[in-house]
Amino acid sequence: MRRTERFVVEGANSLWHIYKTVSFWKVMKNFIVIQLGRYSPSLSFKNFLYRHFLHMKVGDETSFALMVMPDVMFPERITIGKNSIIGYNTTLLAHEYLINEYRIGEVWIGDRVLIGANSTILPGVNIGDDAIVSAATLVHKDVPAGSFVGGNPMKVIYTAEEMATRRLMQPEKTS
Repeated sequence: MRRTERFVVEGANSLWHIYKTVSFWKVMKNFIVIQLGRYSPSLSFKNFLYRHFLHMKVGDETSFALMVMPDVMFPERITIGKNSIIGYNTTLLAHEYLINEYRIGEVWIGDRVLIGANSTILPGVNIGDDAIVSAATLVHKDVPAGSFVGGNPMKVIYTAEEMATRRLMQPEKTS
């Protein structure tokens, strides 16, 4: 099970309770900042926006491709290590609103992680250092360090050990 805090609601579905959960003005500010970041071609500008206005923890040389969608309500719960790539149109969620409850959780992405385009990272998930997440993957559980994962539902395609063996078997490139 993912590491999330669960909050039960009564009456209307949990999304109708949104502004009891988070301030309207915080969501409005975050939305504007995220939209600027989604369309900006400047990697350093995106990191500046996300660190200073959304209070995300973003490591040096981390790259957000175009159209990446950080969580609009709780971006401060997202941590991304150094020298990672978040692929085109990926969604990073630190919340989920269900019918009778909502959940909030930290998202932790390690150093040198590659997340392929159109992936979705759910709240309460840790992605270990040097992991690779294939394009269009729903990350619904932790990803072990050094592994290669993909699919919906996400599965481990290669473990860290298998990835190391594959790298050793690749022929050296000469210039």
